[in-house]
Amino acid sequence: MSIFDAIGIAGTGVTVNRTWMDAVSDNLANINTATRTSDPAYEAKYVVATEAGDGKGTQVAGIVTGSPAGRMEYDPTNPLADAQGYVKYPDIDMSTQMTSLMMAQRAYQANLQTITTAKEAYTAALQLGKA
Repeated sequence: MSIFDAIGIAGTGVTVNRTWMDAVSDNLANINTATRTSDPAYEAKYVVATEAGDGKGTQVAGIVTGSPAGRMEYDPTNPLADAQGYVKYPDIDMSTQMTSLMMAQRAYQANLQTITTAKEAYTAALQLGKA
């Protein structure tokens, strides 16, 4: 392990958590997107993270989408309502998304703090022996 591996590993965590926060923000932005019952609902995005191929850090293995079936709600006043008065919304749970957003944010901050601490340690090491 080189002295800069801590920064590299934490950098992979920053990238994964940034992708996770982007997916959650897309889900939250579309949580109230109504569609016709005949159309597919917005499909929630979920980030799949795995260990990096070289074993140093993590990486985004892919983004899995939720079901296009969505959930039906009775809203006869909605202009997209069908003959029975139903519209389709994405099947996204606000509390789950907010919990995911907080976890991603905390992990993002922890990785940034790791980078900052490593940088300070390397800088202090370079100052050793100087008067």
